[in-house]
Amino acid sequence: MTTPTMNSRAWAMLLALALLWGGSFFFVGVAVREWPPVAIVLARVGLAAAALWVVVAVMALPVRRDGVALRAHLGMGVLNNGIPFLLIVWAQGSLPSGAASILNATTPLWGVAVAHVSGVERASWNRAAGVAVGFLGVAWMVGADLLASPLPAVLAMLAATFSYALAGLWGRRFRALEIPPLVASAGQTTSSTLLLLPALFWVSAPMPGTGTILALVGLALLSTALAYVLYFRLLALAGPVNLLLVTLVIPAFAILLGAAALGERLGTQHLVGMGMIAAGLALIDGRLLRR
Repeated sequence: MTTPTMNSRAWAMLLALALLWGGSFFFVGVAVREWPPVAIVLARVGLAAAALWVVVAVMALPVRRDGVALRAHLGMGVLNNGIPFLLIVWAQGSLPSGAASILNATTPLWGVAVAHVSGVERASWNRAAGVAVGFLGVAWMVGADLLASPLPAVLAMLAATFSYALAGLWGRRFRALEIPPLVASAGQTTSSTLLLLPALFWVSAPMPGTGTILALVGLALLSTALAYVLYFRLLALAGPVNLLLVTLVIPAFAILLGAAALGERLGTQHLVGMGMIAAGLALIDGRLLRR
């Protein structure tokens, strides 16, 4: 099967999703100062699930309760939330944010490989080259951080991105099951919440301060609930491999947000890296090459 073409609408959705997920690095960076990783992830998916079910109820969307639909939600909860969220938040405890963003950007590399091997989407030369150029752009921006990173945290990030790639393939079934994106988002966040609830018996979290509360709300409502509505819409529109390209753009947004909101330095290497990412995305899109 060939990879679906990215049209202007799909690119706009991908950039919006990258902005929402780029903000998650900022929110996690604030919350992890007071709360342990499991508590942050549980608050993230639990609050997001509650908000999404309210919207589903208000819009009176159909909700399937059969075994096939429940297994689809459970699989996404494990592959797209439970495993990667825990691993990434744990890794961020010892990884510089730059190194975390580099490793997170390996997701489309896994996605292209998994989709090609499984026969879901065959990799074209321009797609493979575009992903490679985009990844080099991310590495150029913040490559020095990766050299000083502890190996267990690096392996945890790679395992998380591989899980994201598997989730992209698993999530294709929601379109076939005719499950709306809002319901799919609510179902997967609910599944991951239920799976993580037992962890409360072993983890204690102090009363959060105002900054942590605001970070958790932003993480849940913006970087999770709203982001996953876009995620499933983009998955249905552009396919799992195109969807995973969002992780190439996230570091650029994370750095720009850090410069705008936290006064972090925006250097020449960041601008060059962003240019390389743009070039990689243009290669993947292919329209400039055809012209």
